[in-house]
Amino acid sequence: MMTKLMKTIAQENLQTLIETELEKESLKDLIDPLQVWITSAAAPACYSLIPILASGEVFGVNTEISITLFDNKQTEKILQILATETQDLVSPFLRSISVCTRAEDAFRQAHVVVVLDDPTDQEVCSLEDSIRSRVPLCRLYGYLLEQNAHDSVRVVVGGKTFVNLKAAMLMRYAPKLAHNIVAVALGVEGQAKATLARKLKTASSSIKDVIIWGNISGNSYVDLRKAKVYRYESAIWGPPDFSRPILSLVFDSEWINREFVATLQDLVSTGKHFGGMLAAHSIATTLKYWYHGSPPGEIVSLGVLSEGQFGIPEGIVFSMPVKFENGTWVVLTDLQDIEISEQIMTRITSDLIQEKLVALGDLISFQPYQSEVERTISPATSDDQENQNVSDEHKANTQFDPIQEEGKDVVKPDDSEGKPVEQLTDQNRPTTKA
Repeated sequence: MMTKLMKTIAQENLQTLIETELEKESLKDLIDPLQVWITSAAAPACYSLIPILASGEVFGVNTEISITLFDNKQTEKILQILATETQDLVSPFLRSISVCTRAEDAFRQAHVVVVLDDPTDQEVCSLEDSIRSRVPLCRLYGYLLEQNAHDSVRVVVGGKTFVNLKAAMLMRYAPKLAHNIVAVALGVEGQAKATLARKLKTASSSIKDVIIWGNISGNSYVDLRKAKVYRYESAIWGPPDFSRPILSLVFDSEWINREFVATLQDLVSTGKHFGGMLAAHSIATTLKYWYHGSPPGEIVSLGVLSEGQFGIPEGIVFSMPVKFENGTWVVLTDLQDIEISEQIMTRITSDLIQEKLVALGDLISFQPYQSEVERTISPATSDDQENQNVSDEHKANTQFDPIQEEGKDVVKPDDSEGKPVEQLTDQNRPTTKA
């Protein structure tokens, strides 16, 4: 039987516990969670992205987040269902999830904004119309970002259509935030690594330092000069940090310059294998690196505003090698032996420059770049470097672009999967013949 003193002590302890818990809740309310906004939230990629963001893997287990799903009024029912299902995850890192369909309320106090593909029911009759159709939404988003978002907001543009162009337009209409807007290139980088891994019969995660140059959702240049493979099963073994150059293991240079290129070109031009899962993972990984740093010593591809690095024309968003550290990204301008020839640079910048000019109304017609000299992709071997006029372009690297063999149509990478132009919606990229 408890004495009077024991009862008094127990009551005091209970009161202290209650007061402590109330104080914790009060302090918790004073600490704002990280505000994460997702645009075009009815897109399939959002369904795959939310569980990753809510897992604590991206922003850290000590960071709570609040997610806002932003889309047009017609998608409100879908967004409400998605919000309810997200609550069912019972994530300890998710403070709240809400829905927004009013443009004037978008991005209020946002710390992170994820821009997904913006599908609409509007039909486009030409590539130029499709390019110009991106501008109004980017103009609106740019204004709202500067007006409503947090000063240090980080904006990632993902998806598979006009990724560089949308990032460039956002920078134009939100110039104060230009350095905090990036285009996600890890999806294309992942596709290249997976293709190489299948050839080498190894895990794609073992392949590092593949560089994507140029237009993420179009005419890119895949650079394997720095690419390495770790934990590769062969006659040569080493510790976990031991790596071997990819190009020393793929002896079939014809495969690199033909089949590898054709596979990546097909993936980008049709959007195959770039569904919601890959888009979501690429966005989440880019955010994770941005907040916590990329793996030490590893090269990451990222679409950023060019300031003239590597001879790239200024003012366009261009995928290039970077590293993330201390909450920001740094272009790796000190990498050795990654110069790009003038011909290759012209080819991979031409489309990006034209897209921007068409979008702004300074150019009426888009013309995919063609070399004056008919060029095929030649093997990049050490034996023939001095005998080929274009060996400097292809030495120890590969690319995919719209230029095909003579007599064949030159096809601009598109998202149409063979559909007639008249049947394309705003989310597709029409096919254009030279």
